[in-house]
Amino acid sequence: MRRLLVLAATLAVATGVLAPTAQATQDRAHIPGAVRFATFNASLNRNADGELLAHLATPDNPQARKAAEVIQRVRPDVLLINEFDYVSGNRAVELFRRNYLAVGQQGARPIDYPHAYTAPVNTGVPSGFDLNNDGKVGGGDDAFGFGLFPGQYGMVVLSKYPIDTAAVRTFQNFRWQDMPGAVLPEGWYSPEELGVFRLSSKSHWDLPIRIGRKTTHFLVSHPTPPTFDGPEDRNGRRNHDEIRLWADYVTPGKGGYLYDDAGKRGGLKPGERFVIAGDQNADPVDGDSYQNAIRQILNAPKVIDPKPGSLGAIEAARDQGGANVGQRGPSWLDSGDFNDKAPGNLRIDYVLPSRPLFPLAAGVFWPTARSPLARLNDTSDHHLVWVDLLA
Repeated sequence: MRRLLVLAATLAVATGVLAPTAQATQDRAHIPGAVRFATFNASLNRNADGELLAHLATPDNPQARKAAEVIQRVRPDVLLINEFDYVSGNRAVELFRRNYLAVGQQGARPIDYPHAYTAPVNTGVPSGFDLNNDGKVGGGDDAFGFGLFPGQYGMVVLSKYPIDTAAVRTFQNFRWQDMPGAVLPEGWYSPEELGVFRLSSKSHWDLPIRIGRKTTHFLVSHPTPPTFDGPEDRNGRRNHDEIRLWADYVTPGKGGYLYDDAGKRGGLKPGERFVIAGDQNADPVDGDSYQNAIRQILNAPKVIDPKPGSLGAIEAARDQGGANVGQRGPSWLDSGDFNDKAPGNLRIDYVLPSRPLFPLAAGVFWPTARSPLARLNDTSDHHLVWVDLLA
């Protein structure tokens, strides 16, 4: 049976016909031996420090309930949540698990994640410099990553499988100028600023997930949007190099310059299994990314693109019109539902496994208007992306 599944998956990837079924997008289809990896920018970020903690302390926050229901409907085994404000001691994570995920939402079954990982990020951390060159120091745009307080727009990973926390590598403090050939905006940052400027706008985490007797490295991040800047394109360039970090990390011979927050150097060891996941804020062909930044990962050795899609994304692009009309990329693959004047809907959320992992199914949770679950489409401006793997 396993050999047949592998053969079918290989053929599906080669022909580009991996597609979600109606069952898989609404209540997990149980494929024997498969592990479902997912990413979801759930927009569980708030405008003030402590606000998310307060909202999750009770089980009746409408948006948190919707986010939990999306997760319960798709039922990932390993999940990255982007834009989940960081709170020390896993306090916000624990409240979300207890008050929302452990409670069935609108008829969905509760879901339990015994393992979780979160850590500090660069958003809202003061740099002490005038990074946006507006003549004054302070505010979200002068932080190491844009944020109104430390930890805003953070990340959390939830897992049904053990996370080897002792072997986790984080790259929060890696300096942008230490990347060979970095596409730094010429003349924008002073030498003093570059001496402290961190590449990652949030952080980059390598989380070893133990699945049976094998380890799969869950490589997660959330690069800055390539917008909210000027002709120097400082955010677009940073987004490009944040994406490049993972491309170099998984490519033998390219990651030797990298150092993690513990001082360990080098990239991922050759032969290791990995899944790259996150809101990368970059579409392969449309949008404002610098030099089609996401192609660095899509074209990296061993990376498989299962091309998860949805009928809901096709419907949305058709009905919303605007910038969607002139886009070159297939609307089927969109995961972000954005301003219809510009940039339109985009594919910016990714779950990208490596060989020898085998994708069996993939999808974007974007119900069509006729679905009873269409009420969940306004949970976030992003839609959950998932891939089932023989791990």
